[in-house]
Amino acid sequence: MAEDLSINRNTTKSEQYKSLIPQIEGLLYGETDFVANMANVAAALKEQFNWFWVGFYLVKNDELVLGPFQGPVACTRIKKGKGVCGSSWEKMETLIVPDVDKFPGHIACASASKSEIVLPLINEGKVIGVLDVDSEFLNHFDTTDKSYLEQVISILLNK
Repeated sequence: MAEDLSINRNTTKSEQYKSLIPQIEGLLYGETDFVANMANVAAALKEQFNWFWVGFYLVKNDELVLGPFQGPVACTRIKKGKGVCGSSWEKMETLIVPDVDKFPGHIACASASKSEIVLPLINEGKVIGVLDVDSEFLNHFDTTDKSYLEQVISILLNK
């Protein structure tokens, strides 16, 4: 079933998330395929916020492997503890990076990326992947993004 999102960028960030989250729930309703759901979540977030890059990496054979995403081509594999994504996986916590050039060991998949937020997908106490969001602007992400994106991940993992 095709879905159209109701996009309104002329409101606060919180209001945009509050409008988008029920729409994401609707997109995922009744769909049990995890890859399909990750793809729709990435597309919905990209469409609403017009971020530079939005996507998922999945843990496979002790490395993160590129999953569904929206944006320019990306790094395919990331080792645990490497870059922002690998560090989020290793620490099992959300990382907000205001300036990626100042993050030790940052992996520059795209030089246009300036700030980043990475959230681990934790299932049964184990990281199974990460949600990675990049912006071409410095200091783009904050605790508002963290809070709402954690809700999005919860919806995704509970489908």
